[in-house]
Amino acid sequence: MFRSFFPNPKYFFTSAVAWTVLCMALWFGLGSTLQRFLSLGPWLGIVPSEANPDPFFSPDKVWLYQFILMSGYLFCVPWYFLNDNKRWYWWSVVGTVTIIEVVYFDVQIGAWMNDWYGAFFNLIQGAMTTPGSVSLDTMYGELTTVLYVLLPRIAVLVLNAFFIAHYLFRWRRAMTFFYLTHWQSLRHIEGSSQRIQEDAQRFANIVEGLAVAFVSSIMTLLVFLPLLWELSTHITELPLVGAVNGSLVWVALMSAIFGTVLLGLVGVKLPGLEFQNQRVEAAFRKELVYGEDNAGRARPVTARELFLGVQRNYFTLYGHYLYFNVARYVYLQGANFVPLIAMAPSIVAGTLTFGLFQQVSNAFGQVEDSFRFLANSWTTIISLISVYKRLRAFESHIPGDAISGVDYNDPRFLATEAGFPPLDLREDGMPIQPPIGT
Repeated sequence: MFRSFFPNPKYFFTSAVAWTVLCMALWFGLGSTLQRFLSLGPWLGIVPSEANPDPFFSPDKVWLYQFILMSGYLFCVPWYFLNDNKRWYWWSVVGTVTIIEVVYFDVQIGAWMNDWYGAFFNLIQGAMTTPGSVSLDTMYGELTTVLYVLLPRIAVLVLNAFFIAHYLFRWRRAMTFFYLTHWQSLRHIEGSSQRIQEDAQRFANIVEGLAVAFVSSIMTLLVFLPLLWELSTHITELPLVGAVNGSLVWVALMSAIFGTVLLGLVGVKLPGLEFQNQRVEAAFRKELVYGEDNAGRARPVTARELFLGVQRNYFTLYGHYLYFNVARYVYLQGANFVPLIAMAPSIVAGTLTFGLFQQVSNAFGQVEDSFRFLANSWTTIISLISVYKRLRAFESHIPGDAISGVDYNDPRFLATEAGFPPLDLREDGMPIQPPIGT
């Protein structure tokens, strides 16, 4: 699943975590010192002014973005030389770093937007409280400012979605050809064609989606936790508890822990049922495929028994998802009211402006969503566990030292590696298909 695409996966991902910790320590320890010598902020940054007190590209923020870019792509350099198979280097190493960089860029825009919303809603409150105190030009000026940030954000997100689609297909391609080179060892396994055709695709899609969501959650916490802690100073007290330092941070953490534990307990049986579901589906599909070429297969009685097995498993799955979804939707809907309950004493006391209320609500939502990553992603994680178990059982028939990352343009190579006789090729380089049944 991983070694077909990533170089030495165990060391690659371990070193990525270690490099991240090292870069964070370097930033907090020597960031200001390095800024004097390396930063491009004095040339590229926008100096804060009264009209624009917190520009998105201030000199300090330019240095932050520059440091993140340098840290990410410097990590890629040694892996070019440590990678025996460079076939997928630009996608698996450089591509992964690029996706993470874009995620960080989007989180930073979210943090800037949170500050902008606070100032903008305070402006609205002032205009509604004191008619004529805010000019139309000022209102349009604020909207124009945010437009300059949102348009590039939209462009980057669209391009990133296009890039991720290609990234996932390359990963699927690497897995597919890796399995095909060992087809003679795998072909006897139940549902082997489904593992290569469907599970490889699903695994790459789910892992990429969860990994991006997880990285985004970590980065969101790094950016919004200090912000929410600071904003919590405006919350005079919590219901039943009273005054607490960083009150909303603790409320978000407790809410997320409760939801994660709850959904983990009620959904404990679902991965096994999903795994069993694929087995009965594979058996039914296999019999139908045999029936296409053999009149003696896929008879109504046999097909009916196989389909009834599929039906029984689905009905069991539906029953378990019933109570799981009850718990999930009750928790997710109830969590929407947690910040309102926590801020109620401060709202009643009149210590929050409308803009500050928006800032606190948005920051709380970002932090709580990041804390409850597992709760939000539990159904996806269930699918991933099921697919992972199937592919691990599939890969157990492949030697541990088997060749990985094989994907050459010449189909004759793959045929030879997989133990098939050499292929006859057409003039366009594609194999001549033998008659069906040979």
